[in-house]
Amino acid sequence: MFSFPVHTAEPLRGGPTLRWGVIGPGKIAHDFTSTLHANSDQRVVAVGSRSPERAAAFAARHGVDGVHGSYEALVEDPAVDVVYVASPHPQHLGHALLAIAAGKHVLVEKPMTTSAADTRRLADAARGAGVLAMEAMWTRYLPGTTVIAQLIADGVLGDVHLATVDVGWPHEPDPADRMFDPEAGGGALLDAGVYGHWFARFATGAPVTSRTTGAVSDRGVDLQSVTVSTATGGAQSVVTTSMTAWTPGLAVVAGTDATVRYTDHFVFPASFVLHHAAGEDRWSEPTGLRGRQGLAWQAAALARYVADGRTESPLHGLDDSIGLATALDDARVALGVRGVSEHDTSAP
Repeated sequence: MFSFPVHTAEPLRGGPTLRWGVIGPGKIAHDFTSTLHANSDQRVVAVGSRSPERAAAFAARHGVDGVHGSYEALVEDPAVDVVYVASPHPQHLGHALLAIAAGKHVLVEKPMTTSAADTRRLADAARGAGVLAMEAMWTRYLPGTTVIAQLIADGVLGDVHLATVDVGWPHEPDPADRMFDPEAGGGALLDAGVYGHWFARFATGAPVTSRTTGAVSDRGVDLQSVTVSTATGGAQSVVTTSMTAWTPGLAVVAGTDATVRYTDHFVFPASFVLHHAAGEDRWSEPTGLRGRQGLAWQAAALARYVADGRTESPLHGLDDSIGLATALDDARVALGVRGVSEHDTSAP
């Protein structure tokens, strides 16, 4: 039986603890705060919203003492060490810059911004201020992902030649739904595709060529797409994204010696099978956390990075965020998505 490496995901308890402030008290912020308080030592101590009533309701629900009726007050709160930006996509840049200017570390929901240019602007601001800025690519910090990263690094798969990944959650067409509104950062790529394009980059490296085909709505948002990319060294990836169909999210990384095949949706805490010449071995997620409970690992990792004096994540740094945003830009430009402009192709 194959002996898997021990996962190196940051322990959820017993490490450094930060005091978190939340911008944007919506569903993702609710899930984030719930799992932090239930499964980690991290604590949300303040929430900010343009609606004092909304902030107060969130605070009451989660036992949060600090309630602010403006984002400015939230980032200036001396009780807050780090700001979690959970507002809608087009607001990420402005809210992150506000926190950075106040000297706060930031965890910014994915996609970090809606373009490579804006992601680069955010990165430059954080680097200039000397604070830690991190994209909330929480899947990268899960135990299963840390094991797969080690399998790849140790050469267990041999030379990786192919990765396939699909992410699709259907949405009923609704003009009031932000997913169908180009001005609100709608479309499948920014919501679901960010996971798939990240995974392809994680498995094969940064793409050097890519081609995307798909479908766009009458209002100019991408409904679904398939992107085929080739990385340095020739490894290829296929990323399928949809907001018209449900897909199981069973990603695969295939090498010359072995293949990893997820048996659960790769975005969440998941198990996988390692297929090799002698048969197959299963790695099972050991903690029992499910779904968005897994958001806690990225917060524990960020707290460790701050304690260690880092200003970027060693697992998914700012150049990775810029590169991911570039891939999403390229895919959306290829589809003719409204409001996306060509960018500098020298981006990392």
